[in-house]
Amino acid sequence: MGKPTGFLEIERRDRGYEKPEERLKNWNEFVKPLPENELKDQAARCMNCGIPFCHNGCPVNNMIPDWNHLVYSDDWKVALDTLHSTNNFPEFTGRVCPAPCEASCTLNIDDAPVTIKTIECQIVDRGWEEGWIQPQPPKRRSGKRVAVVGSGPAGLACAQQLARAGHAVTVFEKNDRLGGLLRYGIPDFKMEKHLINRRAQQMEAEGVEFRTSVEVGVMVSMDSLRENYDAVVLAGGAEHPRPLEIPGSELSGVRFAMEFLTQQNKRVAGDDEVRAAPRGSITATGKHVVVIGGGDTGSDCVGTSNRQGAASVTQLEIMPRPPAKENKTLTWPDWPLKLRTSSSHEEGCERDWAVVTKRAIGSNGKIEALECVRIEWVKSDDGRMEMKEIPGSEFQLKADLVLLAMGFLGPRKAGMIEQSGVGLDPRGNVAANVVDYKSSVSGVFSCGDMRRGQSLVVWAIREGRQCAHAVDKFLMGSSVLPR
Repeated sequence: MGKPTGFLEIERRDRGYEKPEERLKNWNEFVKPLPENELKDQAARCMNCGIPFCHNGCPVNNMIPDWNHLVYSDDWKVALDTLHSTNNFPEFTGRVCPAPCEASCTLNIDDAPVTIKTIECQIVDRGWEEGWIQPQPPKRRSGKRVAVVGSGPAGLACAQQLARAGHAVTVFEKNDRLGGLLRYGIPDFKMEKHLINRRAQQMEAEGVEFRTSVEVGVMVSMDSLRENYDAVVLAGGAEHPRPLEIPGSELSGVRFAMEFLTQQNKRVAGDDEVRAAPRGSITATGKHVVVIGGGDTGSDCVGTSNRQGAASVTQLEIMPRPPAKENKTLTWPDWPLKLRTSSSHEEGCERDWAVVTKRAIGSNGKIEALECVRIEWVKSDDGRMEMKEIPGSEFQLKADLVLLAMGFLGPRKAGMIEQSGVGLDPRGNVAANVVDYKSSVSGVFSCGDMRRGQSLVVWAIREGRQCAHAVDKFLMGSSVLPR
């Protein structure tokens, strides 16, 4: 462990932010890294528990106490190697993962967990600065070809692992740039896109071929992939957004969150307006914005709207307001339900809970207001929780732009999924287990959100790595890749 008495002597300290009035002026990341001496102090707080519950919280099984100790010991290169042994892209998770590992930390029992996410991020950022991160091409080639459909974190992790095992890997991406939702769903102020480009260059040097602007199921058939490749991995994500099924939802100004976020990310990347907005431009400038959905995507819409100069931003959530602090005796070391205020919320946002939208009101085809009602959650006769409208609680919200961030219903079925003939689970995701990741079609595998439904980047990386192990074993009879 770092320092036996570190957790007693050193207070938790995390990275700071630029002030809202400064960070709202641009689209850059605004997190301030800790000085090296302070980061080592934070690593010294890790107790190297006999049972490290942080492992329970981390989907990629990061060896957290190990690299905490190595940072404390000033052995950064080995810390980086340890970090990479379980996670292909810690610069992604170190920026956008919600850190379930910290929720599971033993020191979180008194609300002062080790700053695991910060330490992880600064290890890998230093690795790039020092030039320690280099391509790792395989020593020998297997002669096998694998097609990976989708270049989100699951597809990229799977492709990199398979390339390092010696297979010829081709990644197909329907968008013009790589990264999936990392590229077009997460705003640049949370994760700048040069980080994806840098990893793509490393992977190309390792033998991965990227084919962008190629939509499988439209421009390339699934039959052709199965004929020309020894295995196919479906890692296309869960892109079917949950619609708002109310009167007036067809009005101009009611748009899906991913349309809005994608357009802004394209603008930041330098794309022209026509290319960035095939269904019409969306901007929050000078508008009263209502975001429906209280999750991370909704929060990203809040931050993006504020940077575009919205007149006001309101975020609605159908669930009741969570408690400010969880009951540790009931939840720890599991992920707690509690009130979470993001950096975007701090920049300016009205938040309201236990609200259902009933009707969109407008004129001349444009949205002008939302008719809402408050609800309460009660237990039904069969023991399930159900919502009931509170009589007399109706109200209206002025709305020039309504952004739907209510989650996803699984992968899009038209095109690739329909052509592949793979079986689906009851939720509409590609049916495949977490042992061999095989679909119902021989030689076709699936991982990430396309298999599990919408989830976290850290789960996508885990599934991509495990799927690569399964594909390698399928092709070669055994695999030395880690699971």
